[in-house]
Amino acid sequence: MADATVSMASGGPLGLDPAIAAELLADPGLWRDFNDICDCGGRLAGTESEKRAFALLRERVRAASPANSGRSIPVPYGGWRAKRAFLRLPDGSLAACHPLVRTIATPPQGLTAEVIDLGRGTPEEFEAHAAEIGGRIVLVRHELMFAAGTIHRRRKYDAARAHGAAGFLIAGPLLGHVVAGSSGRQAGDGIPALGIAPETAARLARRAKGYPTVTMTIETEEGPAETETLLYDYPGRTGEWVVLSAHVDGHDLAESAMDNGTGLASVLAVTRALAPHVAGFRRGLRVMFFSVEEWALTGSAQYVESLGEAERRRIALNVNLDSVAGSPNLAALTSGFGGVEPFVLDVAEANGLGVRTVRPLMTNSDHANFAQAGIPALRLVAGFDDPAANLRLVLTPADTRDKIGQGELRTATIFTAALVAAACNADPAEVERWRS
Repeated sequence: MADATVSMASGGPLGLDPAIAAELLADPGLWRDFNDICDCGGRLAGTESEKRAFALLRERVRAASPANSGRSIPVPYGGWRAKRAFLRLPDGSLAACHPLVRTIATPPQGLTAEVIDLGRGTPEEFEAHAAEIGGRIVLVRHELMFAAGTIHRRRKYDAARAHGAAGFLIAGPLLGHVVAGSSGRQAGDGIPALGIAPETAARLARRAKGYPTVTMTIETEEGPAETETLLYDYPGRTGEWVVLSAHVDGHDLAESAMDNGTGLASVLAVTRALAPHVAGFRRGLRVMFFSVEEWALTGSAQYVESLGEAERRRIALNVNLDSVAGSPNLAALTSGFGGVEPFVLDVAEANGLGVRTVRPLMTNSDHANFAQAGIPALRLVAGFDDPAANLRLVLTPADTRDKIGQGELRTATIFTAALVAAACNADPAEVERWRS
């Protein structure tokens, strides 16, 4: 991919206006915003860190568009926090662990059970060991989330529950570090779930004498909670919209820099650059900041569910930014909308960039809720199918700002601006093709 320090091409109507491109190339606010977002902390939903991030976003949008106060949409959800968590190994020692979001608590004395290691945790592995899983703690591996054929953690958790497991352990990719993530549980029943380090998993392999026994102890607190979705409308010449979105919340192991400080900073920069021009566009720009994305995409799900059919039809495209730097390679996950792909590739080529498209719907960020409602939607992500990219460190304590190159973030931002501007001005016949 072309580095962001190089002049952008301007190939016809899909090329980004050179003045806007130049503004984005020189914008010091992009890197400032990214670092300030990281300074807020991991932004776990329901924490002061998340609140600081929302306050920062409000302040930055207000500075760029003083007349646009936006609106806050309340998002009720099942609040949760972990008060403590322990994992005692067969030799009596304690191993580092991290409770998955919305895990249930164990009894006060803990859950003691044998561990069955199902490796990657594929459907085939669950089926092959179906008779041995009941009453045991299932151990699986966390996968690179941005890859074809990946099996999401929540699917493995659900499979463990369905097979009668007593508990769930998932080992991360990085030696010396536990892994975070959501269990996917919304409310009610579940099984205790912890993220662990890969070396801990190695100590829990089955031996000739049988399965190892561990004790999981998790204390949690649950109750009704509320966060918000921020929405800023910049009207165009018609009543149609292109939605540009990113999620605010993250996890408390680190800074949630890649996931999703990069997306938030990029949305702010694109908003600054395009807002003065949108009134002349065919479609308006709707900027949205969702939360509780890490909690089964809750914020965007509530928003999309609130839309009537006519309102959904007025949204031409959702461009969702989630983990857009950490690798020089960008991919657009086009959510099954094959008609979107030529448009994305045309915009990329017109602006001198190389972007991969990936068609199967991946329900790994807020674009999925738009797509499942019939709204053309894509997610921009860096490092797809690249096991060496820094994106492999997402959901670990290594998701920190030092993993991001300024050029990577700036290139993703310029491409986003070009894509959004082109979508806002696309011919109606083109938009109809996106729905195919």
